[in-house]
Amino acid sequence: HHGNELGIDVRRITWKRVLDMNDRALRDIVVSLGGPGNGYPRQDGFDIVVASEVMAIFCLSTSLADLKQRLGNIVVAYTKGQLPVRARDLDAHGAMTVLLKDALKPNLVQTLENTPAILHGGPFANIAHGCNSVIATRAGLKLADYVVTEAGFGADLGAEKFVDIKCRKSGLRPDACVIVATIRALKYHGGVDLKELNKENLPALEKGIANLARHVDNVRNHYGLPCVVSINHFTNDTDAEIALLKQKIATQDTLVVLAKHWAQGGAGAEELARTVVGLVDKGASRFRFVYEDSATLWDKAKAVATKIYGAADITADAKVKAQIQKLQNDGYGGYPVCIAKTQYSFSTDASARGAPSGHMINVREVRLAAGAEFVVMVCGDIMTMPGLPKVPAASKIDLTSDGKVLGLF
Repeated sequence: HHGNELGIDVRRITWKRVLDMNDRALRDIVVSLGGPGNGYPRQDGFDIVVASEVMAIFCLSTSLADLKQRLGNIVVAYTKGQLPVRARDLDAHGAMTVLLKDALKPNLVQTLENTPAILHGGPFANIAHGCNSVIATRAGLKLADYVVTEAGFGADLGAEKFVDIKCRKSGLRPDACVIVATIRALKYHGGVDLKELNKENLPALEKGIANLARHVDNVRNHYGLPCVVSINHFTNDTDAEIALLKQKIATQDTLVVLAKHWAQGGAGAEELARTVVGLVDKGASRFRFVYEDSATLWDKAKAVATKIYGAADITADAKVKAQIQKLQNDGYGGYPVCIAKTQYSFSTDASARGAPSGHMINVREVRLAAGAEFVVMVCGDIMTMPGLPKVPAASKIDLTSDGKVLGLF
């Protein structure tokens, strides 16, 4: 509307709008219809907020100055000469920093039992890097002897990105890892239908334990961390199922602790806490990355796919391969990779339960996150703007005549 002083190629605007709710209709849209006063018509789309590069930058920044630098480095488009156009070229990074200057301070809250907790940042681990802010973690380390931080979804997603992105960029080095598992989920990975998960099924549980065993193997042998498995106890878990799980995981020289914090609060997790402290105090961590900085972008993605997902190899069409190679040639080869894929399987097929191996990981799309300093590789059918299921949770939420909210829990 105001001209094009930077010579932006309107076909190569890479920055998407974001919205903090699911809306599948916004994944692929046409904008700027209605005449020249509304801009140049082009294809565009929305991501969900937690998949935005700004969220990743927010969580990886170490100071206001670092935040401003990273925001300015965001590549929003390319010129007709294929040169990057960054947020600083649009004079946007100063205002963006001002909007985030107070948000960059960690939020100190308290749990139901009045212990301190820090909530700060929220990128999803399937479509982003899945970790809270570096600033929050460092603040916790200054305030307490032991800090527990969460990385989203399984050890193939959140934990891998915690290791290869957050720790690589921040210098943080964990001492131990807690893998949280439920007997219900393991029976599901063993082939049980969702409606039958409340029933005891030892054969299915034994089959599904292969999924947990691979997570344990990844943490111990690829991330170099001692670990403990925490069984998040459900009331329908039987003694026989708990005993079987402990027996099978014990063969991997890994401790298994039953955690009943949902029902008993802090007291229900005290054994887990003491076990973790004992593990940390042994100093057994041999922390390492899955790949080296010097590896190519393609080889980094292949390392994650073959070592962590159990895949045979990665694939991509010629266009995607050319994009990856261009990023390599343009000087971004030293960046880590952030693989976006389904959280339901080690493969890109959400229906492939257990611990599949020998599959192929197809890289469908590649995105440069120059401010966050990683390269996103979108694999399989994963979407960075989710859609609601046929029966969304909202359909079960209601309000009674006396103002009581129903269906939230």
